[in-house]
Amino acid sequence: MSPIEAQIIKRKLAVIIENLKTLEPIKSMNADEYLQDLFKRKATERLLQELIEAAVDINIHIIVETGHTVPDDYYESFIKVGELKIISLDLAQKLAPSAGLRNRLVHEYDRLEHSMVLKAVNMAEELYSRYVKEINDYISIV
Repeated sequence: MSPIEAQIIKRKLAVIIENLKTLEPIKSMNADEYLQDLFKRKATERLLQELIEAAVDINIHIIVETGHTVPDDYYESFIKVGELKIISLDLAQKLAPSAGLRNRLVHEYDRLEHSMVLKAVNMAEELYSRYVKEINDYISIV
């Protein structure tokens, strides 16, 4: 991987890290507090959307740079990086459904279940922190 490609990935990883840090205070909110605070709800939705999109961008970038075809959708981008052993297959399978969350955040605001978004904050902390580590490990060896 060229230094330029690694820099692109690192820049996207920085978005994920920053968004995870920014989401930290949301984890301590209970459902009622979260539901009552429109600004925190909208900020949470946007931060989650951005971090998922950054990961998908990384996935697609690495998939293409390793000579493989672009996956059909965001879900498959996670599965493919797992199959290619860029990240663990277990992590890839756990992250893949977050592509569906991203789609709901972008396209279906009126049908968005706020409790699901609040739960996704904890999921993001655990899984996307692992994702950042595994991608960093990958780019350091190629």
